[in-house]
Amino acid sequence: MSTDLSAYRDQHFRGSRSEQENLLQTTCTLYIGNMSFYTTEEQIHELFAKCGDIKRIVMGLDKFKRTPCGFCFVEYYTREDAENSMRYINGSRLDDRIVRTDWDAGFVEGRQYGRGKTGGQVRDEYRTDYDTGRGGYGKILQQKMGMAPQVATPSGSQTPVAPR
Repeated sequence: MSTDLSAYRDQHFRGSRSEQENLLQTTCTLYIGNMSFYTTEEQIHELFAKCGDIKRIVMGLDKFKRTPCGFCFVEYYTREDAENSMRYINGSRLDDRIVRTDWDAGFVEGRQYGRGKTGGQVRDEYRTDYDTGRGGYGKILQQKMGMAPQVATPSGSQTPVAPR
């Protein structure tokens, strides 16, 4: 029993649409999104290992600060284990957030970095809500409001950071 592919496609994929489709049908790699910036690799491993043996986890990083920015790639050894993860973990709670899993055509070096202008994920630049797990308000709104970027303390509270 195979899990269906979503409509999302990586717009930066280097190859044809049909090549991407073929890779998505056979990949053992998942993209995990909507994670807290403070979720650790150990937490990810603990949850996703329930579905099978993990080959590697690649944390998504802010391309300028090299800090986690709310996504990762989980690569399994077998397609069956990845399918179980899609079936049972997608939509579950990790570090107080509902995570999304999606098929990925396969991790390529460089994709671990956020694609937003400010270094993180594009979606976090345009958010207008306050999200403690993803650094407070969206980056553009923080700039408009003249707010300092937020960082989490170990207790999870937010602390403004002085601009450099």
